[in-house]
Amino acid sequence: MPKINIFWFRRDLRLEDNTALNYAIKEDKPLLPIFIFDKNILDKLEDKNDARVSFIHKQIDEMSKKLGKVGSSIKTFHSSPLEAFKYLTANFDIDSVFTNRDYEPYALERDGEIENHLKKDGIGFYTFKDHVIFEKEEIVSGGGTFYKVFTPYSRVWRAKFEANPPIPQGDASEIDNWFVQHEEIISLNDMGFEASSIEIPAPDVDEEIIRKYNEQRDFPALDATSKLGVHLRFGTISIRKLAIKAKSLNSTFLNELIWRDFYAMILANNHYVAERAFKPQYDEIPWRQDEEGFQQWCDGKTGYPIVDAGMRQLNTTGYMHNRIRMVVASFLTKHLLIDWRWGEAYFAKKLLDFDLASNNGGWQWAAGTGTDAQPYFRVFNPTSQTEKFDHELKYIKKWVPEYGTNSYPEPIVEHKFARLRAIDTYKKALGK
Repeated sequence: MPKINIFWFRRDLRLEDNTALNYAIKEDKPLLPIFIFDKNILDKLEDKNDARVSFIHKQIDEMSKKLGKVGSSIKTFHSSPLEAFKYLTANFDIDSVFTNRDYEPYALERDGEIENHLKKDGIGFYTFKDHVIFEKEEIVSGGGTFYKVFTPYSRVWRAKFEANPPIPQGDASEIDNWFVQHEEIISLNDMGFEASSIEIPAPDVDEEIIRKYNEQRDFPALDATSKLGVHLRFGTISIRKLAIKAKSLNSTFLNELIWRDFYAMILANNHYVAERAFKPQYDEIPWRQDEEGFQQWCDGKTGYPIVDAGMRQLNTTGYMHNRIRMVVASFLTKHLLIDWRWGEAYFAKKLLDFDLASNNGGWQWAAGTGTDAQPYFRVFNPTSQTEKFDHELKYIKKWVPEYGTNSYPEPIVEHKFARLRAIDTYKKALGK
């Protein structure tokens, strides 16, 4: 049996402009592509028709069929990564494994375990940057430390991007050194999952939406956001291609991509934020253990229509408008004084575009506990947010049709009281 290399797909589900894949195909060895439906992750999912699992499965199937034209296919596993690699090392003569880096705590632990397993057999394990434009310590201050504030980070990011714009690579499916195999990918049913009925938009970049992004992005009744979050999350589009396009079309949209890099950098440099407040003193806040209030928030029954509209949109579609994400997060953490981690976990369960770094960063921003967060005394007023961004109530009426009738609940907490309670609670906890 000839020596082969392995390419391990993870959150980079595309054959085009895929960094590690492009390095792997330059090697003069047959290349076996694999994907692991990781039991360590999937076994924790309560919803067995999770739209994200369906989406991943569909993408793997499409890529595998494309590789079928060159006599190959993606070898799939439904196991822990270690079990998959134990099978691979026992059944193939492997020279090296190529994959793209992931910065989440579980991913780092997983990769360390796989690298140690491969090392025993003298197999190389090579990782590459692909998920972000600039990673962990590529954007640093003059003193050589990572930035904790977004604005100076974004200035350096833009200057570096301008000076060395990325050069996207071609389509790897056209090469001829794929390992020849014909194998069906494992089915959803065999993994205990079902196909989801939730529609995920195609990874098409709507240039008109991006051009008008700064003018229209805050109005939830408009179809004016890119809906590309899920594709960035699973790598079904290239962040490099999107950033290049954004630079030529709209600076505000590019800024959103820089925020994504910023939060990925914060997580990569501060693993503890996955569990605790970025600012340690904020872990002293005595959050209310209000399970009933939390459930009303989850169900979109708080009596605040813009909050309820957002939660119902999330529960129905797996998506929530960007502006409304801030409103509902502020409401949970400030109006209800419920721990941001409860909201973060609910979003993780429901959001199609759930990404640990961005989700954590957004929740800690809203709660005031994170890096460059809104100050603790800033409490979004749901009524003024409605007046500014959904003045005609189009968004609210779409998701809360009973608003204005007797069947719509009274507010579960009064705004002025909640605002003062939040500020007072934060002040005392922080010794202000």
